[in-house]
Amino acid sequence: MVSSIDAGNYLIQDTTLWRTRSKPLPNAEWSLIQDTTLCRKLLNRGHFWMWDTHFISGTFHTDRPDLPECFQLSVLSWLPCIYLWAVCPIYLFYLKKNNRGYIMMSVLNRFKTIFGLFLWIVCWTELFYTFHELRHGHNQPPIYFITPLVLGMTMLLATFLIQFERLRGVQSSGVLFIFWFLSVLCAIVPFRSKILQSEVTDKLRFSTFYFYFTLVVFELILCCFNEKPPLFSNVITDPNPCPETTAGFLSTITFWWFTSMAIKGYKVSLEAKDLWSLNERDSSKVMVPNLLREWDKELAQAQSEQSLSSHAVYSKPPPSTTNHTGGGGGGGESSPEEVEVLLSNQTAAPRKPSFLRALVKAFGPYFLIGSGFKLLQDIITFVNPQLLRMLISFIKQKGVPDWWGYSLSFLMFFTAFLQTLILHRHFQYCFVTGMNVRTAIIGALYRKALVITNAAKRSSTVGEIVNLMSVDAQRFMDLTTFLNMLWSAPLQIMLALYFLWQNLGPSVLAGVAVMIMLIPFNAVIAMKTRAYQVEQMQYKDARIKLMNEILNGIKVLKLYAWENSFKEKVLAIRQKELNVLRKAAYLGALSTMAWTSAPFLVALTTFAVYVTIDENNVLDAEKAFVSLSLFNILRFPLNMLPQVISSIVQASVSLKRIQHFLCHDELDPDSVDRKNTASEFSVTVINGKFSWAKEDPPVLHNINLMVRQGSLLAVVGHVGCGKSSLISALLGETEKLEGEVSIRGSVAYVPQQAWIQNATLRDNILFGKPYNEQKYRCVLEACALTPDLEVLPGGDMTEIGEKGINLSGGQRQRVSLARALYSDAEVYLLDDPLSAVDAHVSKHIFDNLIGPEGILKGKTRVLVTHGISFLPQVDNIMVMVEGRVSEMGSYQELLNQNGSFAEFLRNYALEDIVEEDEPLILILSFTEELMEDEMFPDDALSNHTDMVDNEPVINEAKRNFIRQISIISSDGDNTRCRSVRKHGCSQKKYSEPQEKKKPQEIEKLIQTETAETGRVKTKVYLEYVKAVGPLLSVLICFLYGCQSATAIGANIWLSQWTNDASRNETKENVNMRVGVYAALGIAQGILVMISSFTLAMGNIGAARKLHYSLLTNKLHTPQSFFDTTPIGRVINRFSKDIYVIDEALPATVLMFLGTFFVSLSTLIVIVSSTPIFAVVVFPLALIYIFVQRFYVATSRQLKRLESVSRSPIYSHFSETITGSSVIRAYGRNSAFVLMSDMKVDENQKSYYPGIVSNRWLGVRIEFIGNCIVLFAALFAVIGKENLNPGLVGLSVSYALQVTMSLNWMVRMTSDLESNIVAVERVKEYSETKTEAPWEVEDKKPPPEWPMEGNVQFQDYSVRYREGLDLVLKKLNLSVQGGEKIGIVGRTGAGKSSMTLCLFRLLEAAAGEITIDRVKIAEIGLHDLRSKLTIIPQEPVLFSGTLRMNLDPFDQCSDEDVWKALEHCHLHKFVSNQPAKLDLECAEGGENLSVGQRQLVCLARALLRKTKILVLDEATAAIDLETDNLIQSTIRTQFEECTVFTIAHRLNTVMDYTRILVLDKGQVAEFDTPTNLISQRGIFYSMAKDAGLAQ
Repeated sequence: MVSSIDAGNYLIQDTTLWRTRSKPLPNAEWSLIQDTTLCRKLLNRGHFWMWDTHFISGTFHTDRPDLPECFQLSVLSWLPCIYLWAVCPIYLFYLKKNNRGYIMMSVLNRFKTIFGLFLWIVCWTELFYTFHELRHGHNQPPIYFITPLVLGMTMLLATFLIQFERLRGVQSSGVLFIFWFLSVLCAIVPFRSKILQSEVTDKLRFSTFYFYFTLVVFELILCCFNEKPPLFSNVITDPNPCPETTAGFLSTITFWWFTSMAIKGYKVSLEAKDLWSLNERDSSKVMVPNLLREWDKELAQAQSEQSLSSHAVYSKPPPSTTNHTGGGGGGGESSPEEVEVLLSNQTAAPRKPSFLRALVKAFGPYFLIGSGFKLLQDIITFVNPQLLRMLISFIKQKGVPDWWGYSLSFLMFFTAFLQTLILHRHFQYCFVTGMNVRTAIIGALYRKALVITNAAKRSSTVGEIVNLMSVDAQRFMDLTTFLNMLWSAPLQIMLALYFLWQNLGPSVLAGVAVMIMLIPFNAVIAMKTRAYQVEQMQYKDARIKLMNEILNGIKVLKLYAWENSFKEKVLAIRQKELNVLRKAAYLGALSTMAWTSAPFLVALTTFAVYVTIDENNVLDAEKAFVSLSLFNILRFPLNMLPQVISSIVQASVSLKRIQHFLCHDELDPDSVDRKNTASEFSVTVINGKFSWAKEDPPVLHNINLMVRQGSLLAVVGHVGCGKSSLISALLGETEKLEGEVSIRGSVAYVPQQAWIQNATLRDNILFGKPYNEQKYRCVLEACALTPDLEVLPGGDMTEIGEKGINLSGGQRQRVSLARALYSDAEVYLLDDPLSAVDAHVSKHIFDNLIGPEGILKGKTRVLVTHGISFLPQVDNIMVMVEGRVSEMGSYQELLNQNGSFAEFLRNYALEDIVEEDEPLILILSFTEELMEDEMFPDDALSNHTDMVDNEPVINEAKRNFIRQISIISSDGDNTRCRSVRKHGCSQKKYSEPQEKKKPQEIEKLIQTETAETGRVKTKVYLEYVKAVGPLLSVLICFLYGCQSATAIGANIWLSQWTNDASRNETKENVNMRVGVYAALGIAQGILVMISSFTLAMGNIGAARKLHYSLLTNKLHTPQSFFDTTPIGRVINRFSKDIYVIDEALPATVLMFLGTFFVSLSTLIVIVSSTPIFAVVVFPLALIYIFVQRFYVATSRQLKRLESVSRSPIYSHFSETITGSSVIRAYGRNSAFVLMSDMKVDENQKSYYPGIVSNRWLGVRIEFIGNCIVLFAALFAVIGKENLNPGLVGLSVSYALQVTMSLNWMVRMTSDLESNIVAVERVKEYSETKTEAPWEVEDKKPPPEWPMEGNVQFQDYSVRYREGLDLVLKKLNLSVQGGEKIGIVGRTGAGKSSMTLCLFRLLEAAAGEITIDRVKIAEIGLHDLRSKLTIIPQEPVLFSGTLRMNLDPFDQCSDEDVWKALEHCHLHKFVSNQPAKLDLECAEGGENLSVGQRQLVCLARALLRKTKILVLDEATAAIDLETDNLIQSTIRTQFEECTVFTIAHRLNTVMDYTRILVLDKGQVAEFDTPTNLISQRGIFYSMAKDAGLAQ
């Protein structure tokens, strides 16, 4: 190419030629210029740049424009070639990397290839013809050699690509489509020229060109069709593949492939089965390993850097190999103190592994493709203002040919359309990246949560971890969409300023100054907003945590009538949260004002400076409106920058949280040696010292333990002595400080608190093992589950609710045992499995399963137990005291040693059963029925978290409650014979398997969450308007209207001002023009601020009302609701939906109103300047509404499906965390990881079409916007005679910005619909049926009621829920004040139900209960419940101080509290705590052992001191000594009270006044214990079982 100097010289030489061209050329002369001699002259001397003068004159000033032949032959022919050769290397590299399979040769493909070869032949025919001419002396210019050669080569390349793509499985090629499209486009010009030619001189070239043109057009048409999918691709195997994979190029760039779903979603409500499967590359199995690979590299790098500095410290000597149990193994070990000293000397801070770097490496490359599109789009954005300038100058000039105006209009349309396509490609890439990031982060968090240590678990509660998954992963997803703005915004700003400088000169600097001044203002606002956000997140976390506890302990709150105290606590937090929101809203209003006014202020200062610095500066339409459209382009990056920065800031907070979690310590998989060494001991611990966390004091000291292969070891000791900790240590769940642990073979683990999944009963038992009918029946038989299955509605296919709520405690424990038995492991670790079941059942289980004759007799068993009766049958007993082994040996040896164990046995064994002579029956019933659900008994101080981490006392309510499923078991006989039957699998019972129970009869306990379908009812919007306040709503709309009016006013004023230029009146009016313009603009700014502020206030008011009514309703909801609704679902209302109402909805409403008024004002402006435009408005509006309806219907359904499929991810997640130790013990990690991945993929399956629907909509709506631009420009061209440039500028510059607001308006309509659903969901739960009122004013009982404590049941019947059978049938009994009543009966006889009726947790179906002559059904619930006291089965504690847990309303003095603690034997423990009564209880009372929690519940009862006390199996989790203390406390402290005790251990009620025996919900026997025994009825048989009667 030639340098510009050469070109200049050449210009001077040939000036004569150009001078003559100032007037338009007649056609004849034009053809002269096309003379090839000139072309030859130009081409030979290489001066390419000379042409523009030619075609400016020859093209612009004629009615039949044309381009010179040399231009046609060179530039037009080469453009497509240059494109293809440039793209080819990158494309080939891409194809090498991505092989999708092999496509069979099809007819289509053959045609494409043949046409490609023909094209090559055609091009080279011309080349050879030129050589032929050369031989005959016709000298042709070089262009005739170069162009055919280049074209021929390119056609060969294209043909090669057609085949190569087929081999790599490309079904439709974008690269080739663009190539053929460019070729056709560039060939149209010569095609037209050739038609215009009067005579054909060169016949061969003439015909080859037509051949060429036809073939290229055919290639383009063929390129629009798709190839078949590659062989063996999953499209063929997939039942519902995503059409995107097979979509053609055109379909892909316009998102046409999505249309089928849009139509379907419009016709019928979409369901999960209509969704396409997820693309392979977006699935968890590709994405998660991708991220984890990079993260592991990061960790390895950080560790290697760390270990370089501290290499010496960590090298440990090899463990001693000798098997001795004596002193420290291997004397060479440095003591921990030394290690610490060594470590403290290293000052260099280790490099933390960076999660960000891992993310960038994993997802960067794909994201960069999107960034490429963004760059392209940014550049194209600036074409339209230049076209606008040409259009305005076209309108100003007279006598310019019309085709030029039309071309400009179509060019504007075309660039805008191209911009649309590119922008949406970019968005697609960004959103998919975001979606992948979320998938990967959730997967990484899930995998991590399975292996973190207990210390780590304690530092983040389940709620917080779920938050990481839901909120923080979401933040990253949102960020990826805007991330490109980080570089794109500055680029757009620089380009805009460059063009503005060209337009207005240095006065732009004034505008820039304003912008720069606004940046710190915005930055300060962003900083403050960030601070508020962090603060608000803390309040939100606290509120959700509290709500979680309230819902988990809702039954206790109801029983104690404590709702109000907790309601106040929640509302206090909520108030703080709203205060922060309000402050954020003030800031929001300020920043909205800043960004609405920014472009205006910039324009104002620039124009004002421009017209004042120099009198010759005239503001005409061209300058003003081109500048305005540039300012409008500026507006977007300026708004976005602060937003992007703030969302980056938010994401950085999330990044830190996620990184912190992913860096937690993991359990050391090698802490327990699982290698199969052939020794006779299955379990060995040598010098074990264990703690729950590295920094905690050890909980087990100097443990030495060897369990022979196949023996049974019992571990006994007081509450909190470290029994469960020992089991955890054997599982490798604790930190091993010193010593060695080895276990031979596989392990089965039965935790103290059974962990039950939300799955069928059978799945819970199989736990991933294959189903084997015979083995399975055997297991059920041994675990005494057979009778229970007969009662369950669906047999073993019954769905078990979250955390096993529809099983009783005993059933849950037996299922947990069955799971262990079925797993057929070699070592069984049983953590107190017999405590939650009835005496005779525990005997059955011990005999058939655990004991010396049980199924497990050949296996190694470690059994933690409180049941003395079994001890004589075990091989060895290990007695633990305060974390140490106090003695160990067989039963006989320990008795002979006469240590603490023997003494303990003597006291208890002889106390109650002096008359018994057989030592074996000892006290069978003593501890058998230990408390259901002991959490983990040990170590009160160790503060550790065990099995059921977060939701410890999960809905005890539910368990007893939905006993309708677990109850009404077999008759009295069976109870006796069951314990006798031995474990030979009885097959006869099952000859006819359970297929009889048809699955369809199974009533699902947990109803599936319903996704509303169809349009959101107008009622919901009205509800929201009502919550905001109707008057306020009207005011808000009015303010928005005013604000739009001032904006239009300012722009019309500007267009009047620019028209002064043509009338030469600029000098006189400058001050007035600037003044009015400024006044209008500033008024707009102020109105914006006021309106967004009023709106924010309205929204916060609404949020407060909605949350308040939701909370109030949930506290008034009857217990049955919580039994059938998973807690997660209710929590979801309080977290996700309230968050939407707090934050998302206000933003959406703000945007919606903004865009709506902008779109409206645009139409008003265009119609008023070119009235003919009104004709087009109607059809465009129709299309718009049509597309919008399609989109909104589909997108709303997709959003709903997405939110419904989201909760299972979180509930599965919290379930996993709760049962992580069980999952690990059975080695089921990978199966659970797979389940989680499936749930995430299921969720993304509905999210992905959701993103695409936005793109689909965007392309269509922006097309309408582009049509508006086209028509505004066209009508301006048509009516140019009677339009002034100012108006044209005004209407077209408005039209140029309308696409954005139209697009956003539909998006906001849809967001509004999906977000308003939150209001609908919150309303739904605010209007559920409530229980009776808490207080009934005219029926208030006297304050001292009940004085005596008489209780009467008259014909009393009750059922759990509508439509279920009666649980209690026509009870009649009366109890005198001060009587002690023991209630006994087998599981499901209605014992607990009877007590719940006293508290009216169950309302009567018939009959009534009176207490001291007051009918309890008539008084308020709080009046009733506050006068009764219950010590429930499962001790529920709330996080907060101990004092709050004992006395939430602060009604008692400290000394009363201390006295109560003394009576329940907690005084010593509490006074040893540094915080005394202010001891912080962890969530669910984690840091107290279960026994201690039970004692706290006793202390509550002592403080309430009411006339009637109900004890529900309250003593199950306590060792015998504590139990005795409690019984004596109850006997002394509640001397005058009426006491109802639900007893499992008969010896606790043998001295009661009367015993009530319930059977199948009816009174079977009711008399004194002695009478009942003499009657030899049910009670007698139970007492005999328990060894209390002969």
